Amino acid sequence: MSNTYDAVVIGAGFAGLYALKKLRDDLGLSVVVYETGDDVGGTWYWNRYPGARCDAESIYYSYSFDPELDQSWTWSERFATQPEILAYAQYVAQRHDLRRDIRFRTRVVSATWQEAGSRWEVGLDDGETVSARWVVSAVGCLSAAQVPEFPGLEEFAGEVYHTGHWPHEGVDFTGKRVAVIGTGSSGIQAIPEIAKQAAHLTVFQRTPNFSLPARNRPLSEEEIADVKARYPEIRAQQRQTAGGSLQAPPAGKAADLTTEQQRRALEERWAKGGPGYMGTFADCLTDRTANDIAAEFVRERIHEIVEDPEVAALLEPTDYPIGTKRICVDTDYYATFNRDNVTLVSVKDRPIERITRDGVTVGGDHTVVDVIVFATGYDAMTGPLNRIDIRGKDGLKLRDKWRDGPRTYLGIASAGFPNLFIVTGPGSPSVLSNMVCAIEQHVEWIAGYVAKLRADGIAATEPDRAAEDQWVGHVNEVAHSTLYPQAASWYMGANIPGKPRIFMPYVGGLNVYGQVCADVAANGYRGFVHTRQHEREEQLTS
Repeated sequence: MSNTYDAVVIGAGFAGLYALKKLRDDLGLSVVVYETGDDVGGTWYWNRYPGARCDAESIYYSYSFDPELDQSWTWSERFATQPEILAYAQYVAQRHDLRRDIRFRTRVVSATWQEAGSRWEVGLDDGETVSARWVVSAVGCLSAAQVPEFPGLEEFAGEVYHTGHWPHEGVDFTGKRVAVIGTGSSGIQAIPEIAKQAAHLTVFQRTPNFSLPARNRPLSEEEIADVKARYPEIRAQQRQTAGGSLQAPPAGKAADLTTEQQRRALEERWAKGGPGYMGTFADCLTDRTANDIAAEFVRERIHEIVEDPEVAALLEPTDYPIGTKRICVDTDYYATFNRDNVTLVSVKDRPIERITRDGVTVGGDHTVVDVIVFATGYDAMTGPLNRIDIRGKDGLKLRDKWRDGPRTYLGIASAGFPNLFIVTGPGSPSVLSNMVCAIEQHVEWIAGYVAKLRADGIAATEPDRAAEDQWVGHVNEVAHSTLYPQAASWYMGANIPGKPRIFMPYVGGLNVYGQVCADVAANGYRGFVHTRQHEREEQLTS
């Protein structure tokens, strides 16, 4: 088997699968995909924890590139479960014969730019190296699991799990004393399910999160038929939205509504369920007064649901605007704390001191447990790439360049790293949008650019540093026009000790971003520096 390819794709999640489809089938390139797991699915392969479910509606969180796929696949619920989404990814891989070019159980450990030949040398964990003209990172934004370095963790004699690397055979919590550390999205989904099984569940919460009811339900045959009939129209509309999903329009700016109108709009969104609540007011993420109105409504609901006022107060987020940390969507999360077998422990003012052989110690109080579940999230957006030894021109390491925060042009490429493309990288809408919609836009743009590079005989391309600087400045400027930077969120890297506090996604919206990318392409891929093959040869021989 050849060890030379046109393109190497890292990761076989939704981004990697579509990158393979576009580059191999549409452009006719030789492509190999390397995937650490033993099957496709990415996020939905690894995250098999109890209650794992998408927080974007399934009819939107799906590929649009294959109209026949829209008709042949039927989603069963409004918010699909992990097993159903994984089955969908597997179905797509089979339908388009993608597995034949995916090497499973293989991890990319390094990528080194070779000036001679203008190619990447890609190192694998089995010691093999392969060569490729282009490298496409499809590693995902949330794939580098983060476990805090608690003293004594290695001494714990029980079972330890992380929601992002869940055993495929599942975990039986029956009769066990369980600790869940972390109350972000995965914790909020897992806690109600674990509580149903465990003899006792203790939840260790540092920062309470705003969570909205999913109101999940099966999709009716009538709904499915209607969606399938309108899918072409729906897909076109998705690309014209900021978030990649279709939501009801805002009721208006909060200040333009009476108190009664504000209340009625919030109640309607709460009753409907899902993340669309954040679109109740047009200025919810830009005006603190509007945000406070939406946040206080949720805090009132928490106190209505949770019977113990002291527990409700602990679950109440008060020190950051709603939506500036990733908004969570749940099924019976707050109600779970009414169960007799569930205890909430705040570690905000009294951090976890240590893990012992048989439990968790906080402020001198010791909780004996048999199982610890870490729902502590990820080194988001930059972590997956920084864990690969990527070296660009003159041996520059990507992790060194990004030491003070990620620097990209459009979130797609980084100066000094020719022919490296990043799908939904920092500086793109990515995690602030429907990820599948964002992935398709990115992959299609990258494929179009690669086709142009081949046609024009371009050996290497990278962003101009001035263009990159301008884009990084724009991303930060737009972020600071919103309330997002007011929260110590993983969007800011705040969950990782020592990580620079920089807002990483682009908040301008998928529609605005898509137009920017289209304009860059229409203007000869403005902001990129091109080197033709003969120019490269002359540089190397001079």
